[in-house]
Amino acid sequence: MLAGASLWGPLKELWETVEGAVWRKQAESVHLLDLQLKKHKPHFLKLFQNPPKSSEQREKVRKASTEGIAIQGQQGSRLLPEQLLSEAFILSDLFDLGELAALELLLAGEHQQPHFPGLTRGLVAVLLYWDGKRCVANSLRTLIQSRHGKTFTLDLSGELVSLTTRFTDELMAEGLTKRILMLVSDISVTGEFERLQKERGLGNEKHRKEVGDLIKECRQSLAECLFAWTCQSPLSKDDTLALIGHLETVTPEADGSLDSVNLALVMALLYCLDVSFLEQATEDREDLLQALPLLTERDYVSAVHTRLVEGQSWKLPGLQALVRLTWALSLRALSQLPHGSALVEYTEADEALADQALLGGVFLFVTEGILGCEGFTQEEFYTRRLHTLITDFLALMPMKVKQLRNRADEDARLVHMALQMGSEPPASLRKDLEHLMMLIGEFYSKDPFNLELALDFWCPSESLQHTSLMGSYMSMAIQRPPHKQVVLSKFVRQMGDLLPPTLYIPYLRMLKGLANGPQCSHYCFSLLKTNGPPHGENLQGAVSGSPVSWEHFFHSLMLYHENLRRDVPSTHTSQYRHAPIRGITQRELDGLTSFLQLLTTIITWSENARLALCEHPQWTPVVVMLGLLQCSVPPVLKGDVLHTLAAFAKSPEIAASLWQSLEYTQILQTVRAPGQRQVAGLEVELNEIESGCEEYPMTRAFCQLISSLVESALPVNLGAGTRAPGFQPYLSFLRDAVFLCFPTRAYRRPAEKWEVADAVLEVFHKLLRDYEPQPADFLPESVEVGGETVASHKPPGYSLMFHLLNDSPTLALCLSLLQEGVRQLDTYAPFPGKKHLESAVLHCLCLLDLALQKQALFMDLLRESQASLLVSPLEQLLQGVSSHTRKADHITNIARYLYHSSTNPEAAFQSAKILRRIARYPNIQSRLVGDFTHDQGVSEKLMAGFVECLDNEEAEEGLEKIEGEDVDKSVARIRHETQVHILNLLITSLELPSPNLALYLLGYEVKKPVSSTNLQDPGVLGCPRSCLHAILSLLQRGSERRSGPEITQEAPHLAELCYQVIYQLCACSETSGPTMRYLRTSQDFLFSHLQHLPFVVSGNEIASLSQMSWLMKTAAIELRLTSLNRQRSHTQRLLNLLLNDQPHTQHTADSEFGMEEDSKSVSGFLHFDTVSKVRRKLLSVLDAINFSQEVPELLQLDFFERAQIEQVITNCEHVNEQGHTVSNVKLLHRVLVAEVNALQGMAAIGQRPLLMEEVNSILQQVVERNRVRRSLSAKRHALQSWRSVVETILTACPADLIPPDQRQLIIRDLLLDLHDKVLAEDTAVELMPVVAGAVFTLTAHLSQSVLSEQQQGAGLEGGFASIANSALHLILRKLLDFILCTGGGFQRLRAHLYGSLLYYLQIAQKPEEPDTLQSGGSSMWSRLMAPEDGYSQLQRESLAIIDSYGTTLMEVVCRDACDGHEIGRMLALAVLDRILSIDRQSQWLLFVCNSGYLRVLVESLRQDDGALQTLLCPQPPLLKPLYIYESKMALLTRVAKSSQGAVELLRCGLVAQLVECQVFHMLPESDSHRVFGQRERSSFIPSPLERYRQILLPTLRLLQVILTSTSTHHQQGAAQVLQWLIVHADTIQTILRGQDMSVGALQELSLLTGIINKTALPGTLEMGDINSTALLEFQGHVGRFQRQCLSLLGRLAGTERVRLLKQAEESISPGDPADRREELEVAMQQICANIMEYCQTLLLQSSSEAQFSICLFSPTAIEPAARDPTRTDLSVPSAPYARVPSLGLVLYLLKSSAADFFRYHHSHRQSLSKLDSLEQLSPEELKELCQAIVTGAGVVEKLPSVQRSQLAKRRLVQLINNRAKLMALCSYIIETCLFVLWRHLEYYLLYCTPTDPKDSLLPGYKATTGGRGLGLAQVSQQDLEQLQGDVANSFGEPVQRKLLEVESVYSKGRSRYTFIQALTRRIRGLVRQTKT
Repeated sequence: MLAGASLWGPLKELWETVEGAVWRKQAESVHLLDLQLKKHKPHFLKLFQNPPKSSEQREKVRKASTEGIAIQGQQGSRLLPEQLLSEAFILSDLFDLGELAALELLLAGEHQQPHFPGLTRGLVAVLLYWDGKRCVANSLRTLIQSRHGKTFTLDLSGELVSLTTRFTDELMAEGLTKRILMLVSDISVTGEFERLQKERGLGNEKHRKEVGDLIKECRQSLAECLFAWTCQSPLSKDDTLALIGHLETVTPEADGSLDSVNLALVMALLYCLDVSFLEQATEDREDLLQALPLLTERDYVSAVHTRLVEGQSWKLPGLQALVRLTWALSLRALSQLPHGSALVEYTEADEALADQALLGGVFLFVTEGILGCEGFTQEEFYTRRLHTLITDFLALMPMKVKQLRNRADEDARLVHMALQMGSEPPASLRKDLEHLMMLIGEFYSKDPFNLELALDFWCPSESLQHTSLMGSYMSMAIQRPPHKQVVLSKFVRQMGDLLPPTLYIPYLRMLKGLANGPQCSHYCFSLLKTNGPPHGENLQGAVSGSPVSWEHFFHSLMLYHENLRRDVPSTHTSQYRHAPIRGITQRELDGLTSFLQLLTTIITWSENARLALCEHPQWTPVVVMLGLLQCSVPPVLKGDVLHTLAAFAKSPEIAASLWQSLEYTQILQTVRAPGQRQVAGLEVELNEIESGCEEYPMTRAFCQLISSLVESALPVNLGAGTRAPGFQPYLSFLRDAVFLCFPTRAYRRPAEKWEVADAVLEVFHKLLRDYEPQPADFLPESVEVGGETVASHKPPGYSLMFHLLNDSPTLALCLSLLQEGVRQLDTYAPFPGKKHLESAVLHCLCLLDLALQKQALFMDLLRESQASLLVSPLEQLLQGVSSHTRKADHITNIARYLYHSSTNPEAAFQSAKILRRIARYPNIQSRLVGDFTHDQGVSEKLMAGFVECLDNEEAEEGLEKIEGEDVDKSVARIRHETQVHILNLLITSLELPSPNLALYLLGYEVKKPVSSTNLQDPGVLGCPRSCLHAILSLLQRGSERRSGPEITQEAPHLAELCYQVIYQLCACSETSGPTMRYLRTSQDFLFSHLQHLPFVVSGNEIASLSQMSWLMKTAAIELRLTSLNRQRSHTQRLLNLLLNDQPHTQHTADSEFGMEEDSKSVSGFLHFDTVSKVRRKLLSVLDAINFSQEVPELLQLDFFERAQIEQVITNCEHVNEQGHTVSNVKLLHRVLVAEVNALQGMAAIGQRPLLMEEVNSILQQVVERNRVRRSLSAKRHALQSWRSVVETILTACPADLIPPDQRQLIIRDLLLDLHDKVLAEDTAVELMPVVAGAVFTLTAHLSQSVLSEQQQGAGLEGGFASIANSALHLILRKLLDFILCTGGGFQRLRAHLYGSLLYYLQIAQKPEEPDTLQSGGSSMWSRLMAPEDGYSQLQRESLAIIDSYGTTLMEVVCRDACDGHEIGRMLALAVLDRILSIDRQSQWLLFVCNSGYLRVLVESLRQDDGALQTLLCPQPPLLKPLYIYESKMALLTRVAKSSQGAVELLRCGLVAQLVECQVFHMLPESDSHRVFGQRERSSFIPSPLERYRQILLPTLRLLQVILTSTSTHHQQGAAQVLQWLIVHADTIQTILRGQDMSVGALQELSLLTGIINKTALPGTLEMGDINSTALLEFQGHVGRFQRQCLSLLGRLAGTERVRLLKQAEESISPGDPADRREELEVAMQQICANIMEYCQTLLLQSSSEAQFSICLFSPTAIEPAARDPTRTDLSVPSAPYARVPSLGLVLYLLKSSAADFFRYHHSHRQSLSKLDSLEQLSPEELKELCQAIVTGAGVVEKLPSVQRSQLAKRRLVQLINNRAKLMALCSYIIETCLFVLWRHLEYYLLYCTPTDPKDSLLPGYKATTGGRGLGLAQVSQQDLEQLQGDVANSFGEPVQRKLLEVESVYSKGRSRYTFIQALTRRIRGLVRQTKT
């Protein structure tokens, strides 16, 4: 087993625990820390000691390749390859560690390899080895820092502090100090590297750097352990001596400074000997005193003293001097304490020690050795300790200081004398005071922690009370300042008095240091002011003042200027070569430089000083300095002058005048004098002097000045009058002379090259940053200068943009600089100027980013201006070929900066930003993928760069940038923003076609089809670590804990983007498969994240909602996919998670909880556990969405006009990347400030602060509005995602995963909660549409679920279904409340709610039941008395609830039905229809009739007419009017079903409206589109003929219903309908004659014949009051209808029946549902039934007795379609009766109907028996039944069995009822046929008088009887005999038996019991008798 010896993993865990407990202050960390410390104590005791080697371990490892070895966390043993084992032995020898530990380290290296692309496992193991050591060292340091002590506190809990203090005390007692000192001496980077180098343990540059950094960090942390210890508590005597012993041997670095490790140890000793903390009166001072060995242990003091005084000399004398001085000061401090009297023998030696220290050059050593160490500025407590040391020396040893001053004065005299004598000054001069001053100046001039410690040197005297002093010092002036401060302040003042020349420069340097800081600078300014002569003395006396005063300085400066100006040469430049003899001496130069630096420091910090000096009338510093710049002085001095001017330029007031002065003095020549050959000024200096010296101080300073000026003010009219105004000459100089030439110039100091580049690029960056393209920039303008017209200059930003958008030298140089930068960074080696190169690169990246950002607007404006300039988009220029590498690698170079994000976070940030801007362009994406992947090495590096940025653990999501935040914070924020940009880049790219960058970065295939990707964990099958892995590890961190993924809380915005990327990968069809597979199998991603919903991020609701939105949308996809792929367990698991309302119980071993189990069952029995239900996850997510939204109140404005401001705000709106409309606050700010600035006059200036305040409040309001919009958008998004999850669960998941009862309860909970939230007072209306959509879906599924449960017969006794009626009622009430609360404007939203209402009402709709033909047995009474079934009860209760809302609800529904959006109207009509159908009390009907809505609906039919006519053109515009018309007709038909409604409709003039409709005349040609129509069948839009039928059929149905309902007032309705028939007679006759026999045509005919048989009767005509001519015409029409109906019967029932049936069946296409065929049969039978009924009615109306009745059929009984169609003579009837159908037809119809009847009867019985034995049906039968309902290939197979049997049942009921209907029709046809046959036979055989054959020749003759027939000719005797014989033959026994059987089978239990029998008997009698 590879046990305990793990050298990395557990140690990493230890460090995370320590960090979590001490730095992050995590809650449960103390306990964890305790465990970890107990576990790892050996590691701390034997610090850095490796487990020893042993022969048995070696043997065990050797056998691992043959016998295997057991590995922790894996079952069984594993065989390891030989190669691995030999590497393990190498590693073991290399680090001298146990073989098993080495093997384990290697295996860990192999596991971690994906995190280190490009390294082998061995190299990774080396990193892990040192990383483990680093973790131990850092943990130890942190534990020691957390101790309680004298210097600092970390604000930790007492429990934690006592734990760490106890633990570290134990370690210290075991000899920690000596162990640390030994390790620090033994470990060295060079030594370790040599060892590694031998065994090839070092990889590429990056690996070397990382290993080196780790080793350095280990040493540093160890040293800092001792430093932290001594800061808090003293060391023991032995430890102190050991530390001194170590320091004795220390040697300096090459430059004389200490390295940072030794610095830490020196500081540790200084803190060890420190007693200054006793001055502070803290509450634990006494405890600290007791613990201080300096006071309590005499032998401690004696041992240290002896060692320091009498010890041998150290390797580094300066260090010895420092320690001696420290000890002397400690002794001096001790002697002043009451306890110190005991140590008097030692304390008296302090003077001597101090002298020894001074002899050792202590101050010089501190300056060079300690301040020179770069680690010094990184630790605040180093600074504090050194400050104490310096101030203690000045305060505690004043006599020593005085001595130093006296010696300095003496030396100054000696030097002066030597100068006078012209001899060399003596060599033995000591410069202690000078070094002290230099030290003070150097030390205080850097203040990285903004401590402003130098304030201790300034004592605010009463006279100095200045208003600008910062708060606390005001009050300090009134109290007495502390003694120390008084002494120090005196030191500063006294040193300046009568200053000897040798100390002049050191003193100025000291002042420069002490002036560093906002308050210090003010004190220093005042000092120099008061040092001057008293006011009123003339300038001549100025010399009498102190030489260290403003007066003196500026006076000298003016004198220099005066003197040098006389030598200003002519423009001829030869004088530039040699400075004139009487120039400035070197000493004067140093003095001036020091003064200028002091001045620069003061005015940089203090604005008051800037203004006071600048406005001083006598000194005029700016003028004098500009004058000096024109004189012949060394470039260094000019550089300093320019730096000073740059400091002055920080004030905008000064900057504006400085620009004019600069232009006036022509420092940079911007105006050429006529005839001037050469340029003068700065350009000459640069090209001739500075280039010659190879140093460029002046150029750099000039760039800084311009940078400072540009920041403060950029005057547009600069240089007006003398040249074309503007900044252009300066820009040209900076670009052409400085920037473009910098790579080719020579540099004495290599670093200066990058300093120049950095300085000039900074100016460019500022110019471009502040540039906003304006239309005016692109118009050609010219100005008058000196009488000639010249083109005016453009703004500098324009010029820069133009250069960056062309293939210009500027762009080329920027890009080559980027390439050089990345090349240098790739070496990982320090080089001179590295910091400036990095800064220059950063400016280049910013320039490119700004150009990309502004180019769209720039190019648009350029295009509009039609200027003749050419520019190219930057992203295309970046694809150009590099002149250096001859490759198109610019973008690759930019991307490579991401690889250096750990060292250069800002460059990585800008790089990510640029890539994101470029990634928007699809054409560039595919090229980028090619560029990024074509070189394997570069490709791996780029991928690693992106991944490293995403993986970075230091990133922190902060809010906005805060001024003055500390560096770590801002770097952490930049790292976070880099991550955001990379994620946005991925999101943008994923929306573009593949191959794109995102697919490459996320690890998908870019060269093969994306869907073929096989995602793996990093390292598996050589899969590198991609951005997807990084994103997942970001999201997974903490997801296994109860608190959920950490990122959702710590970086909410980042988490939101991560979830979005995952969603996009899952949603895109190409990436979905691989991604979902990987997330499901390797990560179990969704389950582990969904279980933590809802996310609650305090203070960032928007982000938490977005996170949930993306996650839920992904979950919806997962549910859909797992359902489709039948991965039931996955689906089930997610469903349980989302829907479960049982508390999540952990399954535990039975033995432990036996008792509990028993008690549980008891409680279960008593139903106690209902309380313990938990909220369903879906509902708690809904709870997390707050439906209310506080809206900012209206603006309260005093100055601006509100309407105008609102308009401006609207104009500043734009749509951001997330698709939200937001106001651009920056733009708005610019507009408003410009408006304020434009105001003129004094009043405006006075009001300005108030105006700006109002501008501010407007901006805050707009920011708040933006937030509200984003918040609403996030809520809507979250709600939509929630809805999609709910809908997916209900729609896409297998129904059997959620039992029906559960399903209904879930839907109930969701519906009630949704309604409760949406009906709250303050719900935001923007969310209502989404809620309405969800309500619609939920109600639809509730309805479906209840109905399917009913179908399975699972209705419960208590309620209607699993869901109780009360719950249903509650849902209905809330639904109606929702409808009413939406008000007038939300019709589209109400459409959803009407849909929901319809679904709800459908629940109580009784399903279709099979007509078994048995119901005849139960009497009417028993049916009336039967108890109310569940459906009726629910219906009744629902109606009661609907009625309780009264007319308000009616009003809303009716209004929506009459007007508004089409879908809303259709649904409102449907709701009305549905309610009317169940409204037994006719409340709604009354309302509709009385309120006038019905009339409106009826009258709207006329308006519909026009729209309907347009529908009949071949290509209709839209089908909307048709659908609305159908809905309207359906409602009117519903109204007409009650007689009251029908009468009301007639009264509203319904038929009259229909009569006027023109659309019915527009019957399309049926055959013209036949072939075309066949092809078009599949399309959604029906053919014109079908559209026409869709218009006609509803009308016919409506008319038919009206005729049926008004049967009592029958005639009134019939007359109106007949009128409609007659008006549209042409159309109707066309239809009746029609040849087309499709299903539609037959349905048309069946309805038409139904109407005709009720209206086209002689009696109807007498009703209407019509005049006689019209009556005749009407009678003609009626006659024609009658004839056509009979001929139609001839076609349908006669010869053509078979052909028509065949033709009709052909018209049914294969795609149509199976019931088309049944509809067709019903329509055929219905037409026959209607026409036979019509015949019957005509016969009965003409007379009640046969002898007076009319004849409709001719007296031939030859049946049509005689058996043999080949015999023509029989099929054609004889001529006289050609136009009249014969009785044979009736006979034929009778027989065929009887045959059909039995066919149907048989089918009916079969279906019934199938229905009874549904369970026993074979799968094939079930499938066949289902396919009749569900069309589409393979759909049925996928259905679950429950659904299949439901469908089969539905189909069987359909079949049974269809057969029952057909049997009823057949039986009716049989009855009417028998009646008609009987009436005719009775007439023909009993009453008809035959004519003579010869009479028939007389044309006009008609027999008296003949007139009764419809065009019947005379009937001969022969005809009648033939008739009698034929009927006797046809109507034989078999037929009669069959008919009687029909009666016995079908008509039993019906009242017409013996009708068929009686008629059969009569006919038989008629046929048998002979005519009398």
